Amino acid sequence: MKRYLKALATAAFLSVAMQGHAVADTIKVGVIAPFSGPFAIYGKQFQEAINVYVSQNGTKAGEHTVEFIYKDSGGPKPDVAKALAQELLIKDRVDYLAGFVFTPNALAVAPLLNKAKRPAVIFNAATSIITTKSEYFTRVSFTLWQTAVPLAKWAYEQGMRTVVTAVTDYAPGKDGEDAFKDTFEKLGGKVIDQIRMPLSTKDFSPFLQRIKDKAPDAIFGFLPAGPPTFAFVKAYNENDLKGSGIQFLGTGETDETNLKALGDSAIGITTSYHYSGSHDSDKNREFVGKLKEMYPDSVANLASVGAYDGTHVLYTMIAAAGKDAGKAMEAVKGLTWESPRGPVSIDPKTRHITQNIYIRKVAKDDNGMLINKEFQTIPNVPDLGLQQ
Repeated sequence: MKRYLKALATAAFLSVAMQGHAVADTIKVGVIAPFSGPFAIYGKQFQEAINVYVSQNGTKAGEHTVEFIYKDSGGPKPDVAKALAQELLIKDRVDYLAGFVFTPNALAVAPLLNKAKRPAVIFNAATSIITTKSEYFTRVSFTLWQTAVPLAKWAYEQGMRTVVTAVTDYAPGKDGEDAFKDTFEKLGGKVIDQIRMPLSTKDFSPFLQRIKDKAPDAIFGFLPAGPPTFAFVKAYNENDLKGSGIQFLGTGETDETNLKALGDSAIGITTSYHYSGSHDSDKNREFVGKLKEMYPDSVANLASVGAYDGTHVLYTMIAAAGKDAGKAMEAVKGLTWESPRGPVSIDPKTRHITQNIYIRKVAKDDNGMLINKEFQTIPNVPDLGLQQ
């Protein structure tokens, strides 16, 4: 009887051990993003780009099967993001986190990463300080310092001397405002007014009229991609700032998801950014082609390329380290690859992406479609905000 019980116990132990081994071979990634509400386009673009990467590279990273679990943050809601991260870490037992559209959401999750010792790949949130809040953060998107500094230099080189900044009143907006003003005024230009607009703003006409009354050479704007950017650019046109000779300088305000709706009135708007859906490279054509094949109604934009490259980083970390967070973070430091946006790398100190920044104008391609046409490249730009 004792031998029988011992054999039974041994069999049960082996069964549990085998189950544990099977679980160890599956790496879970929790993706936190808005899948509902006014910013739901981000979640859609994230998930589609992840699926594109998986279709091209398979479901395995090294010896590990990768499983994605999606959670809806609904927008810039740090309490919700923190609760979702806790659920993913404790209930779903994810090994990695990813996504994060908004800075407040990413910052809210940082203490949990430090406690749980889980890596997180930021697909979008663009305030410089984020990666300093946890050694487990790495970012594949951009920062406002990274895009605004080259734009300020370009504007001054074109003879612009007076600018009004108009930014959304939260951390990335402040970063963009500081970066542009600091760079532009060091060169000899003058920011004659600084406007911060609530994140909830829907009617931008009063702000645009205020800018028109100031009569600067240009406006530098920053708003989160989605409905706010569309409404702001629309108000710029409706208030005839262009006709008054006030140039529009921005970053992601002419996002590919907005271009068709903006129409020809957007032609000539100048932006400084890390990616255009029309970027001229074989890698980008491959990415855009596969995205169109799988999702005919989708367009490639900053969210798409952020999630696509973020998935590449996740696969690299998982293949090298599995569930070992320390090894995973070491694997990503100094990583280089060819992205649809161009050559990129992860700075080993900041864990933020180094990349080309492109000066672009809205124009029509050979098929009459509106695009963000790149006409100048500033190579290998780091996060300049962390150098201040």
